[in-house]
Amino acid sequence: MSNKETEQKIGELMDIMARLRGEKGCPWDKEQTHLSLKPCLLEETYELLDALDDGDPQKLRDELGDVLLQVVFHSQIAMEQGNFTLQDVISQLTEKIVRRHPYVFAAEPLPQDTEAVLKQRLAIKAREKKDGAAKSALGNVPKGMPALARAQSITRRASHLGFDWPNVEPVWGKVEEEITELKNAAASGDKARIGEELGDLLFSLVNLARFLDLEAEEALARTIDRFTRRFHHIETKLNEAGKSFDRSSLEEMDKLWEEAKRIEAREKTSP
Repeated sequence: MSNKETEQKIGELMDIMARLRGEKGCPWDKEQTHLSLKPCLLEETYELLDALDDGDPQKLRDELGDVLLQVVFHSQIAMEQGNFTLQDVISQLTEKIVRRHPYVFAAEPLPQDTEAVLKQRLAIKAREKKDGAAKSALGNVPKGMPALARAQSITRRASHLGFDWPNVEPVWGKVEEEITELKNAAASGDKARIGEELGDLLFSLVNLARFLDLEAEEALARTIDRFTRRFHHIETKLNEAGKSFDRSSLEEMDKLWEEAKRIEAREKTSP
């Protein structure tokens, strides 16, 4: 598709949204505000993430469209309020991309590797926001992010700024230290202290995930999926035997759990 055709399609989409919000438009669409659309944007974002995990191009295309709809929707509301338009959003994004890649669009030398790119990008962001709301070199990591993902983003930014362990060995030591401190806190019975130490341990584990080149949020999500599958196996087997959880022993359920693990292992090794 040519640029002209793309512009035409974007124009059609904007016209459709304006009509939906118009006098004879959709009652639901006309009632929406920036705040009322927050749950929709969050849901569509998670559906997009699921599509990325599934690896289905058709589903990915569909979910990308749903996220784009949210961008157009918010831009239409902003235009009606006299704040900005979708064209303004696109123009500002274009300028930002060019500004943050001076080694591509200007005469600056190409950074040596990805790490150098990220460090330069943080420096550029810091210059951009020196008169804005962000007072820290860490930038504005959204508080609404899932906690594990937010922790990893913050530690990654700190690392790019030079505040980091030299290698993974002291990170392992920090995890072990935090486990000991959590045990001591648990023995004290002080709920506030226990909560703080648990948070410290989780933060240390996120740091470890980063050093192991893993995303802590994704790792936990996959573990939850495995737990759910194995638990469903227990449910299925108990139902087939005419039993319920309250009439089954922990030993019996544990055997079914191990059975589910063996099934998963076979499926991984089967061609």
